[in-house]
Amino acid sequence: MSTLRINFPNDRPHFLDITNQAPPDNAPWAPVIFTKEQIEEQIEKLASLPRPADGRRAALFVHPSAAHFAPALAPGVQVMLTVLKPGEATAPFRHNATEVNFCIRGSGHSMTAGRRIDFQRYDVWNTPSYATHWRVNDGNDLQVCLTYSNAALLRYMQVYLCDENAAAGEPEHAPAKEAHDPRRESPFGTFTIGADGAMLMPYERLINPPAVESKPLHWPWQQVQAELKKLESLGAEYVGRRLYLLYNPVTGRTNGTTPNFFATITIRPPGIIDRPHRHVSAAINYYFHGRGRSSVAGNIYPWKAGDLMLSAPGWAVHNHASEDEVVYELTIQDQPLNIVMESLLWQENMKEPSILLGTHTGFVTNRAQVP
Repeated sequence: MSTLRINFPNDRPHFLDITNQAPPDNAPWAPVIFTKEQIEEQIEKLASLPRPADGRRAALFVHPSAAHFAPALAPGVQVMLTVLKPGEATAPFRHNATEVNFCIRGSGHSMTAGRRIDFQRYDVWNTPSYATHWRVNDGNDLQVCLTYSNAALLRYMQVYLCDENAAAGEPEHAPAKEAHDPRRESPFGTFTIGADGAMLMPYERLINPPAVESKPLHWPWQQVQAELKKLESLGAEYVGRRLYLLYNPVTGRTNGTTPNFFATITIRPPGIIDRPHRHVSAAINYYFHGRGRSSVAGNIYPWKAGDLMLSAPGWAVHNHASEDEVVYELTIQDQPLNIVMESLLWQENMKEPSILLGTHTGFVTNRAQVP
């Protein structure tokens, strides 16, 4: 199909009268778990395939509630499993989605926007939108990665765009800044009207917003783990969660790893039970050490190392508990997106009211009082 001409169906729009009608209830997706055994079976299945033309052996984790045109594990979160054999590389690729990448087996390196990132097991790195990238397995084992992206949300919006023939070459740079040309600028600029701060912005600025460079960043597990171990000693009276956000400064106040997602890595000492809480953002956990259970909307779900779980559908009350050994987990949430949309309601304590995080002052823990 041509990208310049589309033959649209001749369907007629209509009105929907909602007078005196309450909004329909939300239908949260049920928690689901892909077990370690299921994931390992899929890894072996992918590894048995002949090398595809683009080098990408991949499978999506699909929730039973996902739309057929937007396969995903949570409504706005696509999770992909990729397998690369030793000595293989993928073809250069780019799309208008952002990614969080997590290596769960093997090692290798990624070339992203001209930067080489050498990664090991449990390392995390991001891929900015429309950055040309490819992956190389220069180790001796299978390279297995989880990639979380907002491609599912873009598919819902019908604006997911990819370039499967991206050229590998020099680092990508923004176009060179042209010489000042007053004919290209509004003589009035952006200015205030009224007394409450409302402004008017001309078209010339609308189509040329300030550019902020989005870089590929790397969070090596060895260094992250060393910092997490310092949190292990916080006593049972600590009411927060023992984790670090893998923070990307380009996301600013939205506290993200990408503009859509945050990635946190948590350490749970044995026998720790979180307080029940809830938030609008959906949460997906990959447990890579230990075992425990999650309570979600009154249902109990046991899990173990190697399991991947949609652990918190949006606004479902939930908490997690570790059993007899330390737990490590990677959590992906679409919190930054919800902060930008001013939709991130968060209830940290079920006895206290919810707060609109990012707009209202948030919560505090008792960290200062814990030795």
